[in-house]
Amino acid sequence: FLAQWQPDWTPRLDAQHMTREQLVTLASIIEAEVRYEPDRPFVSAVYRNRLARRMKLEADPTVIYAYGRRLKRVWERNLAVQSRYNTYLYPGLPPGPICQPGRASLAAALDPARVPFLFFVAQPDGKHIFSVTYAEHEAAIRAVKRLRTESRGRRPPGR
Repeated sequence: FLAQWQPDWTPRLDAQHMTREQLVTLASIIEAEVRYEPDRPFVSAVYRNRLARRMKLEADPTVIYAYGRRLKRVWERNLAVQSRYNTYLYPGLPPGPICQPGRASLAAALDPARVPFLFFVAQPDGKHIFSVTYAEHEAAIRAVKRLRTESRGRRPPGR
């Protein structure tokens, strides 16, 4: 880890009033959330914007971590798991990292995109739709549900 740590990151952390552990924790959530590389700084921006507004992060990967096993999908019933790692229940960052983040997630956590997004939803291809308002987010969720329904209809028989 220390061999990968960039020397200029420490003063940047200080300027942002973050500790290294907080950065690594945020980066771990980004790492677990993102499959499409260009989305990292935007996902980071959403979480940073939420932290700045004292909103809950509501990050599905933290719920999965709280369960201690991989969930194929996070359902509403899963959101009640009692754990300080459950960012649906507890505001702010969880007590520590949920995985080992790569350099790209560390860089994204340190330098988020400068956008006003507060919400995102993953599409079946792993790319995210980002939204500023909850109404936009609800529309994006409906669009993703349609995409999932359509993709199930195109599967060959037996799958």
